[in-house]
Amino acid sequence: MNASEDYLSEIAGNDYIDTELYEKFNVKRGLRNADGTGVLVGLTRIGDVHGYIIDEGEKVPVDGKLYYRGYDVEDLVAAAEKEKRFAFEEAVYLLMFGHLPGGAELERFCALMGASRSLPDNFAEDSIMKAPSRDVMNKLGRSVLTLYSWDEDPENNSPENVLRQCIELIARFPTIVAYSYMAKKYYYDHESLIIHLPAASCQSAETILSLIRPDQQFSRLEAEILDLALVLHAEHGGGNNSTFAVHLLSSADTDTYSAITAGINSLKGFKHGGANVKVMGMMEDIKQNVKHWDNEGELADYLEYILRGRAHDHSGLIYGLGHAVYTKSDPRAVLLRNKAALLAEEKGFTEEFGLYRLIERLGPEIFKKVKDNAKDICANVDFYSGFVYKMMDIPSELFTPIFAVSRVAGWCAHRLEEIVSGGKIIRPAYKCVQPRRAYLPVNHRFPAP
Repeated sequence: MNASEDYLSEIAGNDYIDTELYEKFNVKRGLRNADGTGVLVGLTRIGDVHGYIIDEGEKVPVDGKLYYRGYDVEDLVAAAEKEKRFAFEEAVYLLMFGHLPGGAELERFCALMGASRSLPDNFAEDSIMKAPSRDVMNKLGRSVLTLYSWDEDPENNSPENVLRQCIELIARFPTIVAYSYMAKKYYYDHESLIIHLPAASCQSAETILSLIRPDQQFSRLEAEILDLALVLHAEHGGGNNSTFAVHLLSSADTDTYSAITAGINSLKGFKHGGANVKVMGMMEDIKQNVKHWDNEGELADYLEYILRGRAHDHSGLIYGLGHAVYTKSDPRAVLLRNKAALLAEEKGFTEEFGLYRLIERLGPEIFKKVKDNAKDICANVDFYSGFVYKMMDIPSELFTPIFAVSRVAGWCAHRLEEIVSGGKIIRPAYKCVQPRRAYLPVNHRFPAP
């Protein structure tokens, strides 16, 4: 046994906490109550995630709803579709300023965003190309921290200055992500280095597609679907892990770049923004092991193997099914699924899309059977987002970074809200369950058993 393994065995013993102690001290693990509802730790006017109601103390599932500043996201998406325009910039404006922009306001804001997409002089060469990373999220986080050095007033946390910083970050995220990916391809995948300048006239979805494709070509449908994905991922209430991380750091009165980087680091996790990558890995396994994708019995049997931990990664999870708040449906998944059907037809993925739909239908019933649990679960947005990106030939390395390109809008809105209305440093309590011990001189100590 080497030294690290020796220390590891000690950590395993010293850091173990009996699960019964959590119940004894009424600890809200994961800041969640025993019935699965979240512990109320703050107030917000930015976003609302609605998946159930409490009726006479009972949690009752309902169709999921997502609201930005009180507006149903489905209405925002429907209006943009009807008017044949992109909606992400409008959603950003709404989240940041609290009201829907008029035509002239929106045009002015889009122009500001477009003019802010370029990175500072020499930033791409010195901070991205000379220090590439195998992981784009890692590079995104490091780049945001580095932007602090290019800011003439980085520590000024007045709402006016933070707003300026936030708009610059939201506009620059697509450029940073694209350049970080291109650097990764060049240095680690040994492919040609192709860098495009961001066009000031492009919307965010168009900007992303034009920057990551060597020929800068994409269809209108591709841009519309990516824009939809950006709208749906932009905000999800103050309690999601990455947004809460931004609240947490903002409450400590740190700078904008540090706070937003905390959101990036949280989103990178497979239990959060990286979940769609897990879905894609599972789907590849299912496609290899289920011979007839339209055979319900064969597919149901294999899904049961997965849930029992006998197949795929043996986690006992069907990735992309279930959510902390949504019960009967995730409105983001519904909206993305409807667009995915159109894209599947255009790209020749109708058979695979049918497999997704069948898993979405069979999964909840198999879950109830295997887990002996009547809990309502539904497909979440991660179930379809990776598939949508795959159909657009967007590589998996960009799945979570694209999520960040969208969610930074929500992070920035919540940072401003914390600065204006928070007032107190967030400081929850932990109960120490380590018994008291008397100090022993070195020559009286014995190795741990």
